[in-house]
Amino acid sequence: MILVTGATGLNGRELVHRLSARGVPVRVLVRNAARADALLAPYLSPATEEGRAGVEIAEGDMARPDTLAAALRGVDRAMLISSSDPAMLDVQSNFIEAARKAGVTHVVKLSGIIPELDSPFRFARMHAEIERRLEASGMAFTHLRAGEFMPAYFRQVPSIIARGALFLPMEDAKIASIDVGDIAEVAAIALTNSGHEGKIYPLTGPEAFTMAEVAEKLSAVTGKQIRYVNVTPEDAKKAQLAAGVSPYLADALAELFAERRKGKEANVSSAVPSILGRPPISFDAFAKRNAAIFRGEQPPPKI
Repeated sequence: MILVTGATGLNGRELVHRLSARGVPVRVLVRNAARADALLAPYLSPATEEGRAGVEIAEGDMARPDTLAAALRGVDRAMLISSSDPAMLDVQSNFIEAARKAGVTHVVKLSGIIPELDSPFRFARMHAEIERRLEASGMAFTHLRAGEFMPAYFRQVPSIIARGALFLPMEDAKIASIDVGDIAEVAAIALTNSGHEGKIYPLTGPEAFTMAEVAEKLSAVTGKQIRYVNVTPEDAKKAQLAAGVSPYLADALAELFAERRKGKEANVSSAVPSILGRPPISFDAFAKRNAAIFRGEQPPPKI
């Protein structure tokens, strides 16, 4: 039995889809079973089609360790995903300790591409500390250090539609974004095959691009001229706060983009092709697949 946390989020849903399609028994840890029913409906028990495993739902909250024992009962391996929020270090640490006590043998953690204990970026510091605690737990571990998710550009859809532009504080820095389907494929392999214990995989797409190049690619698939407008970190933060982003997250994003402007996410990794036996999905393929979203013809998925 494999347990997936964060299963109602973008990466979790993609992973559950792939494990279920492989016929792997999957249990998902959710705080709200009714919400999970709606988001994971195609994969829930009983099996929806021949060869596809159904998915069990277990209610529990990583912020409340006493609720995790039942969900972890009989689990051999687990996928650790949670939201980037102020509680991330605490809730993931809670899960690691609960999994250790429950006899889980292997935890695969979705981490960040730049986990550093002394990073100026708060979530990078948290990821680094969580990795350290997982390594010290005695369980086998695999760290998937994922770069920027390509669907992050869905957040730019309102400005693309209204003003034909991407407004980001990136200057001319490059970033090697990754399709979440590739992250899920790597995670599924790490969870269902031996040989990935103790491994650390930086996960990126096949190329790094500037935001001007990203704007050109989105222009090509939408048939609409989209330009990149470099904004100051201060103006970016003001816009985020005006859009309802919390001050905590706005400060975290400012830290993240400062690291990106230093080129911290520009390196292209060979991990994805090495594990999957094929090149990572390109940004061009992602943009073409989601052209209707970037044209405003259909809503983007929850990210």
